[in-house]
Order: sequence, then structure tokens, then C-alpha cells
Amino acid sequence: MKKTIFMLIAFTLSVNAQEVKMLSLKDAINYALQNKSEAIKANLAVENSEYQIQEVRSQALPQISANGNLTYNPIIQQTVIDGASFGQPGTTIQAEFGQKWTSVAGVSLTQNIFNQQVFTGLKAAKTTREFYKINKDLTDEQVIERVANAYYQVYLQRQKLTVIENNLKNTTKVKEIIKNLFDNGLAKKIDLDRITVTLNNITTTRQQLLNAVEVQENALKFYMGMPMDEKITIPDSEVEVTPLQLEESANTALRSEYKLLESQKSLLELNKQAMKSLYYPTLSLTAGYNYIGQGPQMPWGARPSDKVYWSDFSSVGLNLNIPIFTGFGTRAKVRQADIDVREAEADLADTKLSLDLAYKNAKTQIENSLITIENQRQNVTLAQEVLDNTQNNYVNGLATLTDLLDAENSLVESQNNYNNALLEYKLAEIQLIKSKGELKTLIN
Repeated sequence: MKKTIFMLIAFTLSVNAQEVKMLSLKDAINYALQNKSEAIKANLAVENSEYQIQEVRSQALPQISANGNLTYNPIIQQTVIDGASFGQPGTTIQAEFGQKWTSVAGVSLTQNIFNQQVFTGLKAAKTTREFYKINKDLTDEQVIERVANAYYQVYLQRQKLTVIENNLKNTTKVKEIIKNLFDNGLAKKIDLDRITVTLNNITTTRQQLLNAVEVQENALKFYMGMPMDEKITIPDSEVEVTPLQLEESANTALRSEYKLLESQKSLLELNKQAMKSLYYPTLSLTAGYNYIGQGPQMPWGARPSDKVYWSDFSSVGLNLNIPIFTGFGTRAKVRQADIDVREAEADLADTKLSLDLAYKNAKTQIENSLITIENQRQNVTLAQEVLDNTQNNYVNGLATLTDLLDAENSLVESQNNYNNALLEYKLAEIQLIKSKGELKTLIN
């Protein structure tokens, strides 16, 4: 029985271990691009743009429809006719024209021959396709940026947890040393109490960091579109400081934000052309073929012997519409469209300035972070040396407990400062890559 229980426990632990997903940054981003709702909807918008193009293209194709009706006239309208037409001058004749029942079935066709609005709409539809493709790229980049930022936040919290756990081990060892000294009458009880309080505080901090790690991991899973019950972890070696090529300025034209505004401006220019096309005449072809049945009873299934007669008729025509005066309405529409274009040009100029600013700031942050990382790396090394010397001195009675605790706190602070500097560098690195329009290189 005990063996069976042990095997079940071992199996459960094995299954739980297998459920933990080791995520690299590339894995996290790829998962998000496939599962996050924003990315899914952006793909659907691109797909939908094809149907929008088909809808606009349909206006240039023949429009064919079938129609039919059945009419019953309980009272047929009478028409007053001069009797002279029937050899009865000076009299008036009231005559009924039509039958009690009439049924018509036919097919009609309409074809645009010249309609400038339709032609402009076709151009706009193709530009719309490009707009949604660029918008998808921008959405993907936004997903990548959020996931990368959240990923490194998880890394920082995990590093802080590692630091506090190492601190907990070291402090536990110090407590054991002090307890042994106290038991041998070589240390004061106040020292043992102080180290116990410190140890309890470190334990509390560790628990808080465990909660912070879980919160950050949940945030990462949200940005990835991953279920919250999934277990994830990230490699400790994920964050590396790699040299980046820092140009004097970034090529703004490569940014999706800029491309999107350019595409939007093109659409607004086409909208202006569409408004101008209201000045143009339109010409269309119409044709129809119909079959009509008339008689004193329902025509369906009836014959001439029932006094129901069927006949066909058709027509072909051209419809020409020439705008002459619209009360200056068309002119107002054109001018409104022109203002939209000029606003888009202003947005482009402002966006370029904003993107240049973002690049400059990211570049400055990278340079500062590199200096800070090197300084903090040296601080960690020095703080570790100070702690080692202070521990040795304390054991030999050459340092106080306060000195030892201060040395431990300095090491923890230096390690956390170093990890914060790493995080700031990676976040700045993401912004720099974004400023260069190269966020998708993170998944290559």
C-alpha cells in the first residue's frame, strides 16, 4: 500500500514537472502572435479587406436580378374617353383598361459604363488592403513590445527572488554561528535576537517576492494570450548585454506607425478624388426581359381558353446623368476632403518628430545603462568582498553584528541595483529596436 502511494505521488510530481513550460523570449512572442486576441483580429482584418475589395469591385460588374409579382384588381380603374374615337362624337365613354389578374416575371440588368466614383473606389480598395497589412504589422509589433517588456519584468522579479534566497541562506548561516557563540557564552542574546528579527524580515520579503513573481508571470501570460493555469519559467541566462549598433538617427520610413499614416493619407487623397468625381457624369446600361400574364382569373397555370393570355416584352436603354448644380454641396465635400489630407500631412510631420525623439531617448538610455551596469557589477564584486571580510572579522570578534548586517544589506542592495540596471538596459534595448523598426528581429 505504501509503495502504491509513493508511486502515485512520484507520478503526480513528474506530471506537474512536465507541465512547466520553459519559455525563451522568442517562444513567448511567437505564442502571443498566434494566440493574443489583438494579433488574431489584425489577421482577420487583413482577410476582411479582401472581401471589401470584392464588394467595391462588384460595382463595376453587371448587376442582374430576377423579379416577379402577382396582382389582383378587385375594382379596375375606369378611364374616360371621348366617344369620337369610337365613332360616337359628342359622347363620353367610361372604359376599363386591364384585367382582374396580372402576373409579371422578368430579369433586369444594370451595367455601369462610366462612373468615376466606382473607378476611384477600386483604387481605394487596393490601398485599403495595404493599410490593413501595415496595421497588422503594427499590431504585431505592439504585441511583441508588451510581451518583451513583461518577460523582462518577470526576469527581474526572479533575479530579486534569487538574491533574497541567497541572502536568506547566508543569514541563516550567520544565525547558526551566533547561536553557537551564544551557547558557548561568546555572544550576547541581543545579537541572537537581532539576527532572528532580520531573518524573519528576509523570510517575509521572500514571500512578497514570490507573490510578485506570480503576479508578473500572470501579466506575461495575459499579454501572451496564455491560460492562467499554465505553468511557465524562463532561463536564467536569458538576459545578456549585447553591443548594439547606434546610428546617429533612425530611418523613420521603416516604422509601421509612419507607414500606417502614409497609407491613411493615400486613402484620404483617394477620398478627395472620389468627392471630385461627383462632378463627372455617369453612364449606365439597363436591360430587361419580362413575361406577363393577364386575365379574369389567376394566370398561373391558366390558358387562352380560360381567357388568360401570356406575352413577353423587353427593353434596352442608356441612362446618362450629368450634374449641373448641387447647391455647392459637392464643392463643400471636396474642400472637407482636402482638409482631411492636410491634417494627415500634419500628423505625419508630428509622428516623424515623435519617432526621432523616441530613438534619441532610447539611444541615450542605452548608453547610460551600459555605464550603470558596469558600475553596479563592480559594486557587487566589492560588496561581496566586504561581506566575506566582515563575516570573518565577526567570527574572530573584530566586527560587530551591525557591521555584518550592514555588509549583507549592501550586497543585497548592490545585486538588486545591478538587476535593475539590466532591466533598464533591456527595456531601452526594446525601445531602440522599436525605434529602428526592427522589433520582429526578436523572433528571428
